Amino acid sequence: MIGSQQALHQGVTSLYVSHQRWLSGFIQRRMGCPSTSADLVQDTYLRLLNSGRLPDTDSARAYLTHIAKGLIIDWYRRRRVEQAYLDYLQAQPELMASSPEQHQQTMEALVAVDALLGHLPVKVRQALLMRQLEGMSYKDIAKALSVSVSSVEKYVAKALAACVLAAQE
Repeated sequence: MIGSQQALHQGVTSLYVSHQRWLSGFIQRRMGCPSTSADLVQDTYLRLLNSGRLPDTDSARAYLTHIAKGLIIDWYRRRRVEQAYLDYLQAQPELMASSPEQHQQTMEALVAVDALLGHLPVKVRQALLMRQLEGMSYKDIAKALSVSVSSVEKYVAKALAACVLAAQE
């Protein structure tokens, strides 16, 4: 076990030496910010290390690119959620201001919910949001999504079950 972990660490180190420079450029072209890019390069190798497996030498670049693209998408998603939350807070009276700790906890919860919703099929996600945020009836959701009311019931049940499962983890 220790030998395999040592081999993994050596393999990740070797990939870092071979690919860090171009990966940093790849990410920085998409992010524009050197410090954010450096964080995402580090996160890419950390994710590779946590996966416990190394790509083949021939596919290392494609594999690292795949991980980096996912991290970039996650970063933009988190930023979008955070901006929406900040906009919401700004529209609230000053008495509603939260502490930095509450803000951080709320952001983490919002990002987790957003990630959960992002993994649901489109119609399942839409049905849940229409029901929970817009208060639409199943019949109106069915009409909007061009599906049956029975399908909407299944979509909402599936989404709620995913939420409950996520809350238990």
